Amino acid sequence: MDTTSRTALWRQFGAAIDMLDSALHACPEPLWGDRTREPQFWYLVYHTLFYLDLYLSESLDGFSPPPPFTLTELDPAGVMPDRVHTREELARYLQHGRAKCRARIEALTPEEAGRRVPFDWLDLSFGELLVYNLRHVQHGVAQLNLILRQETGSAPPWIARVTGGD
Repeated sequence: MDTTSRTALWRQFGAAIDMLDSALHACPEPLWGDRTREPQFWYLVYHTLFYLDLYLSESLDGFSPPPPFTLTELDPAGVMPDRVHTREELARYLQHGRAKCRARIEALTPEEAGRRVPFDWLDLSFGELLVYNLRHVQHGVAQLNLILRQETGSAPPWIARVTGGD
């Protein structure tokens, strides 16, 4: 990929991650850990970050999320984590995902972008997987913002593109 395309992709992906960060921090504490609500706010944040991380890894082989997270998210039975992950834990995971995303995009070559990814449930090139992943992050953000609007009457504003450091 040329520099212009990589820059545009990072600005939009970074903006989606920034919006996820805004939603994570906007959630009131009682809503964060409310296990009676479906979907659970904290879990939507976790799910979005887990797949951001996984899809940036390009393969299940050797993938391991940072502690304290595990691979239970991949369990086909839909096993939930055994506890509510804290806002601080997920904020660290978000920073991990943000740095990984930026590095992957900055290093992206045309050959790498065209290579097929080995996920059984997706038939995509890595370049298309990046766009798919961006859409997944934004979908998670939309769900979180809907919950915030329903429960608090407001949600963080739209971010047009990532700013700073680009």
